[in-house]
Amino acid sequence: MAVTPQYPVPAPFHAGAAAVASAVSGGTDLELYREKFRRRLPDSLDELQGPTAGVVEPPGTVVWSGLRAFDLANERQRMSLYRTVLAEGMRKDLCDLLSRDILLGSWPTLRILVSTTVRGVWEERFSELRAMADVPPAQPPARQRRTNEGPAAA
Repeated sequence: MAVTPQYPVPAPFHAGAAAVASAVSGGTDLELYREKFRRRLPDSLDELQGPTAGVVEPPGTVVWSGLRAFDLANERQRMSLYRTVLAEGMRKDLCDLLSRDILLGSWPTLRILVSTTVRGVWEERFSELRAMADVPPAQPPARQRRTNEGPAAA
């Protein structure tokens, strides 16, 4: 009696065929990915009316793990917030969480922290950001070292 598998065996995947299909489609997947970010953009940087000071707690649809509250006075946390919102936020999130002035002031550094797709879409739409493409990024802030002093060390 012949033994037959209970589930059919999947056909092997041929990476070469996928590469050919992608080349034939003319990079459509990349264009669709870029369009996803374009649709989220505000019409003007003036629409970015987010906070400029204090602690920001983005909704779970933007930040769903890790640090959930970002102190805008802390440069590393501010950059992390902006990078995450640029990558994950919808139009309303962008307008509510980002500040035009902070974005412009941080762009030389932010542009190297975000994906090339996000950077390209933002710089294509906003000439103010495109004009900053050659401005060197700021030096990263020094990390504060933890010490064994204080109440936790006692």
